[in-house]
Amino acid sequence: MRALRLRTLAAAVALATATVGALAACGSAGGAGDETGGPVTLRLGYFPNITHASAVVGVEKNIFKDKLGTNVTLETKTFNAGPAAIEALFSDAIDATYIGPNPTVNAHSKSKGEAVRVISGSASGGVALVVKPDINSAADLKGKKIATPQLGNTQDVAFRYWLKEQGLTATKEGGGDVSVVPQENAQTVETFHSGAIQGAWVPEPFVSRLVNDGGKVLIDERDLWPDNKFVITNLIVSTKFLKAHPDVVKALVAGQVASNDYLHENEAESQQAISDHIGKITGKPLDLDLIAQAWKTIEFTNDPIPSSLKTGLDHAVEVGLTEPVDLNGLYDLSYLNEALKSAGEPEVAQP
Repeated sequence: MRALRLRTLAAAVALATATVGALAACGSAGGAGDETGGPVTLRLGYFPNITHASAVVGVEKNIFKDKLGTNVTLETKTFNAGPAAIEALFSDAIDATYIGPNPTVNAHSKSKGEAVRVISGSASGGVALVVKPDINSAADLKGKKIATPQLGNTQDVAFRYWLKEQGLTATKEGGGDVSVVPQENAQTVETFHSGAIQGAWVPEPFVSRLVNDGGKVLIDERDLWPDNKFVITNLIVSTKFLKAHPDVVKALVAGQVASNDYLHENEAESQQAISDHIGKITGKPLDLDLIAQAWKTIEFTNDPIPSSLKTGLDHAVEVGLTEPVDLNGLYDLSYLNEALKSAGEPEVAQP
């Protein structure tokens, strides 16, 4: 009887071991996951606009989902402003987000370099100063009201620094030679049309919308940067998530590279996907002609162009909108370079 019990116990142990092994094998075959191959949820943030096309198309065409595999559940959350996305990341409501350079710096500074890492670029360009037809120079801006998306945001810094270079003043309170009026981009379209403002330094598609409403481009921001390149969108991840799930981050970055490849190789399909996806979120698809018009001003690049982020920070310090920040440790481009190498594409330099 005792021998029978021992044989039964041994069989049970063997069966349990085989079952665990089979489950582990199934987990590892499903793609990224936690350290034991178990399921993980990745919560990804992005903005429903053209300068976040890498994210929009990556989600709409299931590119991220395919790269992440069956062990990772992708949850997405959209934002309209960088500070809200950073707040969500700090409150552990999301794990990674597409975002502009200035909120990236603010997150790095606020956490003393501990909270976030830039793991990839996404887009460059797509920003301009659009003005009324009778404005032909910087001098013509004196006494005028010009909008930016938010006090201290990436476009606001760029505009204030450019004004300073032109010998013009603009205070945080809206005074000086030029009155800078921070307002949401959708509102800017209305105030430009009504004449309440005479111009705006904004990203696409609002550049194109203002041009189509009778405005003209006075400054294309690409012309102010070396090789016409500056980061408008990059991809950041919380260091907490990065340390806990490096394999998931690796898969996410592979999805970013694949999404940009799709944008380059399938222009018409990408534009349709952006229109459809934004329609699902806002209830109104973005006009395809508007997307095509804005498309020409944006370069979808995996390079986060760190030098432009540093220069943007220097400009913000110079116009009195922030204090100097040590950017050491902000970038971890190892996953990006691994993905680029696997795709047969040139790697980028770690700053």
